[in-house]
Amino acid sequence: MAKRPARKIIKTKSAYENAGVSYGMLDPIKIAAQKAAKLTGRHLKQNGGREVAQTRGESAYVWKQGSHYFASVIEGLGTKNLVADAMEKYGKKTYYAAVAHDTVATIINDLITVGARPLVVHAYWAVGDSAWFADTKRASDLIRGWKRACDIADVVWGGGETPAYSGIIEQSTIDLAGSAVGIIPTKKHLITEHGIRHGDRILFIKSNGINANGLTLARKVAAMTTRGFAETLPSGKTFGEALLAKSNIYARLISALQDANVNLHYIVNITGHGLRKLMRPKRDFTYVIEKLFEPQEEFLFIQKTAALSDYEMYETFNMGQDYALYVPENNSKKVLEIMKSNGFSAMDAGVVRSGKKEVVLKSLGVTYSETSLQIR
Repeated sequence: MAKRPARKIIKTKSAYENAGVSYGMLDPIKIAAQKAAKLTGRHLKQNGGREVAQTRGESAYVWKQGSHYFASVIEGLGTKNLVADAMEKYGKKTYYAAVAHDTVATIINDLITVGARPLVVHAYWAVGDSAWFADTKRASDLIRGWKRACDIADVVWGGGETPAYSGIIEQSTIDLAGSAVGIIPTKKHLITEHGIRHGDRILFIKSNGINANGLTLARKVAAMTTRGFAETLPSGKTFGEALLAKSNIYARLISALQDANVNLHYIVNITGHGLRKLMRPKRDFTYVIEKLFEPQEEFLFIQKTAALSDYEMYETFNMGQDYALYVPENNSKKVLEIMKSNGFSAMDAGVVRSGKKEVVLKSLGVTYSETSLQIR
């Protein structure tokens, strides 16, 4: 990896909070909602079902209906479309095919972390004014990108909602989100934290870039520069173009691993909270990361421009690490081969150890303690 200054400054208020997103305020609300939601689980029994309680607080919720397991999830894109809006000023592209793709990717990649195969996805496109859809090129790109992403994920686009919320959403803006339902083929395919074992290897898939997380901070960084999203990166791409790179969709990969009878102990979609997300499980383990993919140039640009420490960068962004699979050591080679045969760059990055709950990034000298992640 390229060497960067070894800075371990932990500020009282993170860069993400300064940009307007406070996990310290959001996470307690999520936990309170989870506790209230747990009390509703009994209603499933009226219809012959039962919830898989350990999936409360996971990326997707699972319940059993008869002999089948189902999973559901709802997710949003965040503010990536605001980058697309800004970039449209520099050319004739709307970038909304990529924006739609990333919305679907965000939904599906969360859903499949529990071992689900996607069945149906629904779209939620809320605007400040119905006139947003009057731009037929932008609207058609949005539809085309959403449909194409559904094909990549092998999921049916069941429908959606397009409300107009004047006074709630800005007139020139759209809020993109959606939900999905999937089926888990058999009980052995169900993935929960109870599968994790001491000695499991942690395999990383390389990201295509920022995906759909941390864009609020990235937009603030653009505002700090002279040319904004038109700033040129070493590759020749503009900062905006790099931020709008499409995310990977892993539905077919997880299905291929299941079909190969690979033992998947746990999966983490590295989005909000950055690499701290590796300690999402409630159980106490130490997640030791021995190797990291080199961060893409947009991350290095953000870090340099905003003078952020490695600690701050890796607690906010994926920094090149997109998806983490926890597998038995004797399965790691086979899993890596299947990942690569499906077109993904992957590596054996670390190990799960018995011990206190924390994430250790050895090459950076950075450690995230349990107290820095309160999402369950």
